[in-house]
Amino acid sequence: MLPARQLPPADPVLRQHALVALALGALSLLGLALGLGNLHRGVYVAVLSVLFAVTAIWLGAWANRRARRSGTARPRGAVSGIVLGGLGLTLGTLWLLALAVFWPQLSAYSNCMNGANTVAAQQACHTAFTNSVGGEISILQGGR
Repeated sequence: MLPARQLPPADPVLRQHALVALALGALSLLGLALGLGNLHRGVYVAVLSVLFAVTAIWLGAWANRRARRSGTARPRGAVSGIVLGGLGLTLGTLWLLALAVFWPQLSAYSNCMNGANTVAAQQACHTAFTNSVGGEISILQGGR
């Protein structure tokens, strides 16, 4: 077998774009992991995470495409940025969809938990939330 041909390293600009794609992809996931504790803030965090994820995907794909056109090696972090951005985009979109469908139930649950001072009150909030989400899901399934 012949050894693989070594490609020259990618242009520094492409490497920077690939690293920015990686950082934005990681930020999109980190934002979703840490910023969803507050329901109202979670909407803004999810939108920002989706924007970061889309930008990460675009920058990573752009860096890969430019490296291929110029005949250089793929810059480090480009594929990782695309993968992390794809995960962030998927999870952020799913979270926004869940917020759109279950906003009244989530808002009522958040308000209930803010006023619950005992374990029994928290359990009552959880039970009411579970029943209301179950009712919403049955409506979405066609009223079964």
